[in-house]
Order: sequence, then structure tokens, then C-alpha cells
Amino acid sequence: MINKDFLTIDDFNTDDATVLVRVDLNSPMDPDGNILDDMRIRSHLITLKDLENSKVVLLAHQSRPGKNDFTTMRAHALRMSSYLGRTVKYVDDIFGSHARSSISSMRKGDVILLENVRFNSEEMLKRSASEHAQTHMVQQLSPLCDIFLNDAFAVSHRAQLSILGFTETLPSGAGRVMEKEVISLDKGIKGGGAPCIFVLGGAKVDDSLKVAENVLSNGNADRVLLTGIVGNVMLSASGVDIGKVNIDFIKSQGYIDLIENGKKLIDKFNGRIGLPMDAALNDNGNRIEVPVDELSKNDLPVYDIGLETIVKFTKEIENAKTVVLNGPAGVSEIDAFALGTHEIIRSAARSEFSIIGGGHISAEVINMGLENSFSHLSTGGGACIDYLAGEKLPGIEALKDAALRYKRSTH
Repeated sequence: MINKDFLTIDDFNTDDATVLVRVDLNSPMDPDGNILDDMRIRSHLITLKDLENSKVVLLAHQSRPGKNDFTTMRAHALRMSSYLGRTVKYVDDIFGSHARSSISSMRKGDVILLENVRFNSEEMLKRSASEHAQTHMVQQLSPLCDIFLNDAFAVSHRAQLSILGFTETLPSGAGRVMEKEVISLDKGIKGGGAPCIFVLGGAKVDDSLKVAENVLSNGNADRVLLTGIVGNVMLSASGVDIGKVNIDFIKSQGYIDLIENGKKLIDKFNGRIGLPMDAALNDNGNRIEVPVDELSKNDLPVYDIGLETIVKFTKEIENAKTVVLNGPAGVSEIDAFALGTHEIIRSAARSEFSIIGGGHISAEVINMGLENSFSHLSTGGGACIDYLAGEKLPGIEALKDAALRYKRSTH
């Protein structure tokens, strides 16, 4: 069922309209400026194909100021052209006279990609939609466009200019990527069928604990299985001595205070949180498996879940109807410690409804060639985590506000 809190492409007549679309083309790039992974570029083709009779103006960013890959959008326009089968014209300007004249001279079916919006210093400022609407960029581009679509789910947890500003000045809705993200994640949160299991790993302990508390409190998840660093934090919270080397690592990441939070979660949701029973330790590159109560004796860093945990967790996952995976189970980029992550992915791929929450685990799924085995691969790591944790995303809230204004003005 389509969430109608916001408008979508279907709510507008886009034929021959000038449609301003915020996309997320942010891609890993090598030092020579070559795109290494174009998953995000490919993800927007569905939106562009639905706008083939429009004049499409794309807004996007690459990286952020100070990073080595903070560069122009030229390579992205070329790559998108090759997939789309027609020219995506790169315009090396955002809202100056060159950008404005390029938009004014567009014809039906044309697509242009404006320069990296983060070259504009106001883009990164955290402001309200109405404050962003007063900026030069919004004031200069809005009169040239008929509709604004936000298709950049992965950036919509940030209150940035190109995400919020145009929702105040133009009829606004969601592109196909945004629409699919919200529908799929809502299904994951509200249960695509019971039992529903969340498997949370990786290094973002605070985010993972927020998600766990949210989905267990709301009854949206029957079980939460924890791996990775969040698994170590919760093992410590449960009274297991995980060894000095692992505690020191948790301290170095600034997560030591979360052990107390973890104790409260274990007390509150006793029996609904699954923790590792054994772990794979890194002994100079060699995989050594020990039960968790022997971690302190060995005092080596935990790099993966152990075989006993893999068997137990994968059995639970295979018996679930809905599975949401976020974060790897260990240091999966090292072959010797990828087993837990890979086996969890394989078992989740067999469930009826399955979501991968962006970031590192998405990359693993793609490397394994299993992306088509999942119901939904999220394009947004941070945005996906925030959404699953029940937080309101500024970009989505702005679209909801715009929908109310639009409905009032058309009735």
C-alpha cells in the first residue's frame, strides 16, 4: 500500500514540465576521479524513465568539503548517460546565469545535471525549510521549474538546502527511489509477517541500540540478534568479561557508557535479544574460535561471530518471515572473518520479506551477487538507521508538509 502522507510522481502532470529532482549520486571514486561503484546512479533510472517526457534538472552532490573525492559531477553525468541511453548534460554551475540559461533552453526529454550542490557553502547549513527557501539558490532556480521531487532518501536525514528549500516554493513530492524506500522500510518496521527478526551489527553501537529499543518497544520485531561491536557491548552488559583488548576498543570508539544502556535493554527485553555464544578471534590473521566466557582468557580482538552462533542465528533467520539486516557481523573485508556476515546474508536471502539497511552490508550483498534475492536494498546507511529507529527524517517531513499545502491549494 502506498504511503500517501506525501505526494509522488503519480500526483503530478509531468508531461513537458520542468522537474527539479534531488538525486543521490554520491559514489566511491578513485584518486583519478573514476567512479568505482555506481549502484546509486543506477538506482535513479526508474525515476528518470518515468520522467522521459519532462525536462529534468538534476541536483546532486559528491562527497563533502575537505575530502579527496570532493569533485565535480562530470563523471556522474557521463555514467548516467550510458545507462539512460540518452545524453545527461553536465552543467558546471549551480544557480548562476549559465545554469539558469541551460534550464530555460531545455526541450521535452532533455536531462541536465547541475554542479555539485555542496560547492555552494549554504548547502551544508542546518536550517528549517522556510529558512532554506530564502537562499539565492532556491530563489534563482524555483521560478524556472514546475515541480520538485526529492529522490535522495540517503541524504534526507540531513536538514540541508537542496533537500528542504524547494519544498516551500514548488509543488513537491517523492521520486521512485524515495517512494520505494519508505514503503519497504515501513513494511519492515510494521512487520511484513511474523516472526520478524532484526539482525544488527557493525560499528555504530549507539544507532543499533536505538533501533533495537524502538522495534522491540513497538512490538515491530519479535527478536533482535546482535553481532559486531554492538554484540560485544551487549555481551559486556550481560556480565560477560570480553577481555581488556575488546573493552579498550569500545572505549576508543566512545561507546563505554553504552554498556549501562545495554543492561537496561537486557532487563527490559529479556529473552528477545540474541547475543553471540562464541566468537572468532584474530590471532595474527588466524581465525581462532572460543566460547564467549573464554574471551578474557585469550584477550584477542573479536573479529567475527563463531560457528555455534552462526548455526543458531541462521536457523532463527531462516524461520522468520521478515528479516532486516544492518551492519556486518564482523570484519567482513578480511576473508578469514567474513563467514558470519556471509552466512547471515545467505539465510536472510531465503526469507519471505528481507531488507538490507545500506552501508557495508549492502556492499557485501552486491559482492556476493545476491542483490536480487532481497526484497529491498536500502540506498541509505545513516538515513535507513534513523528511519528504523523511529526518528523523523527532515526530508520526508518536508514532503509531508508540502503535500498538505498542495492539497489545500488544489481543493
